[in-house]
Amino acid sequence: MRYRKAERNDVSSIAKLFDSYRVFYRNNSDIKSAEEFLSERLKNNDSEIFMAESSNGLIVGFVQLYPLFSSTRMKKLWLLNDLFVDPSYRNQGISIGLIERAKQLVRETNACGMFLETEKSNIVGNNLYPKTGFNLNENSNFYEWDNH
Repeated sequence: MRYRKAERNDVSSIAKLFDSYRVFYRNNSDIKSAEEFLSERLKNNDSEIFMAESSNGLIVGFVQLYPLFSSTRMKKLWLLNDLFVDPSYRNQGISIGLIERAKQLVRETNACGMFLETEKSNIVGNNLYPKTGFNLNENSNFYEWDNH
């Protein structure tokens, strides 16, 4: 498996996986909007996207991270916002490889770390993340405000 940074010409391949990721989180399928969203992220350098590419050139997984900053640590901090692997390629360590590539980004940018959020019902993710070095932060409350 090859892990590499996404480029603009990869958008249509990633969009299919991104759409499946969104459907997993109970959103309606919308590949056209997924392509537009990802294209805009790459065009504006709003996020970093890394892909898992099989030996035959098929994109089978991706991870997307957004840059943030920690005021208390006075350093960049990354939000691992999206991680998805095609179901037919799961249980091959691809998610771990994508997380390792994300950790490399943290080191390359001299960031203080990265964090993520997943639903309590995401059993696979909640088992995966501790295995890759993430610690569950039980000392903080997570609040959300929606503008609708």
